[in-house]
Amino acid sequence: MKQFKPVKVAVIGCGMISGIYLTNLKNMFNVTELVGCSDIIPERSKAKAEEFGIKQMTNEEIFADPEIEVVVNLTYHTSHFEVSKAALEAGKNVYSEKMMCITVDEAKELGRIAKEKGVIFCGAPDTFLGAGLQTARQVIDAGLIGTPVMANAIVVRGYHHERFKDTPERRFAFLPGGGIMYDMGCYYLQALINILGPIDSVCGYSDTRDANSRIFMNAKNPGYGTVMKIETPNNVCGAMKFKSGAMGVIITSSESVGATNSFVIYGTKGVLTLNDPNDFTAPIILKTATGQTSEIPQSFAYKDNSRGLGVADMCYALRNGREPRCSYDRAIHVLEAGVNIMNLEGENNYHKMETTCERAAAFESGIVEYPEMVLDI
Repeated sequence: MKQFKPVKVAVIGCGMISGIYLTNLKNMFNVTELVGCSDIIPERSKAKAEEFGIKQMTNEEIFADPEIEVVVNLTYHTSHFEVSKAALEAGKNVYSEKMMCITVDEAKELGRIAKEKGVIFCGAPDTFLGAGLQTARQVIDAGLIGTPVMANAIVVRGYHHERFKDTPERRFAFLPGGGIMYDMGCYYLQALINILGPIDSVCGYSDTRDANSRIFMNAKNPGYGTVMKIETPNNVCGAMKFKSGAMGVIITSSESVGATNSFVIYGTKGVLTLNDPNDFTAPIILKTATGQTSEIPQSFAYKDNSRGLGVADMCYALRNGREPRCSYDRAIHVLEAGVNIMNLEGENNYHKMETTCERAAAFESGIVEYPEMVLDI
């Protein structure tokens, strides 16, 4: 039997999302040994290091430490490429928050470096590994809705002034590489690929509403009263043709409030309503051809906020020599689809996908986490 050897992990970026990552990497998974963190603002990494009993480090110290095998990149999206590149060039395996880069060309360059260095480069989101979407995958693979023929994904959020209470520069929702498709649409795309397989082609339309007229209206924001320039599309509508033959529609908007999001797979024998892919679980509802509606029991693990699950799976992959479920191929496939749906214009609003991937291996029902590396999730 192989000896259990946790993977030493360090986090770069101690902002808003870091809390749940640090908590779970420290306490939830046997395979991860959280050892350090860094941030461009030293006070933030110092606070997190003290909170979690780990070492405050600089990026350079993380890259130079031979015992650290995995770097989790939780930096601001505009820094993803720079930080991941430095980590990969230092010979570290890297897991990046979503999306892994702003452009497909950046992602290709990082993939090239990872291959050259013989390391793994992975990317979020990992919520498709949660109980809800694993249950949905099981239902569909079992044929309970027949052959999937159509998918409908709608995510609408109001990205208005209340989201921007710190500095005018930290406007994820309005900067290039941010916006509703990068922020939320990627969860739906990743979930669709996990259920229906790779995408063959996409087309799309988008616009940028009030690009130069919106004002910071939160008095707590230092930019209060000034123009909140929008530099990324905030209304996007796309269509997808999957290699399986299924088709799908994705609508993302950050310009409405009070909307009800929707995520539905239509099959030849029934309809399956899924949970919001931003979450790890929620009721999964099956409606059969006879009109009977029932909630599907979820026998999979990870029903709570399990962000970092993709990192843990990556660490198991390192120890067992297999492909991570949040693999580079899947992450860049999501990025290519989202970028092209968002940026296609006029007569050129059709894009044949250049990247492809296989569906990630499904979890076994009922498995929480194996205590031994020889038993692999």
